[in-house]
Amino acid sequence: MRCPYCGAQDTKVMDSRLAGDGDQVRRRRRCGVCGERFTTYESAELNLPRVIKRDGTRVPFDGHKLRAGLMRAAEKRPVSTEQVEAAIARIQRQLLGTAEGEISSREIGELVMNELRTLDEVAYVRFASVYRKFEDVAAFREEIERLERDPRPEVRRAQLDLLDTLDKKES
Repeated sequence: MRCPYCGAQDTKVMDSRLAGDGDQVRRRRRCGVCGERFTTYESAELNLPRVIKRDGTRVPFDGHKLRAGLMRAAEKRPVSTEQVEAAIARIQRQLLGTAEGEISSREIGELVMNELRTLDEVAYVRFASVYRKFEDVAAFREEIERLERDPRPEVRRAQLDLLDTLDKKES
């Protein structure tokens, strides 16, 4: 691995450990020439399905676009980079699990929205507004009302726990 600081090829691995959901290896390296330290990540090269875009064109899956979309939706929200990376890994595992060699961009968008809904509802609405091409405030309102009608499973469990606690106090 070439040093990103001085370009030397004499780098040494100082530490290796699993990263993400165990599908990456994180390596701390030190350059033998300039002494700088840096981190690299190693992951398996996967044969992800080709993406069928809305206009019918077919393109290779681009993980950078997926990451950029998730990061943009979660910008300035309490969502860590690790949470985004874990969501990306789950989406990619789902894509690998499809027997098809191709998948529509619409299906990928739905996978992203499911992940964002569990991470942060504001990030979810941000992504949905672009993905579903909201034209006006009414479309935003409808999506927010849908979120309120159908809360995430963990929110529903927390609400039930709170109700149980209140019932016990009243008894």
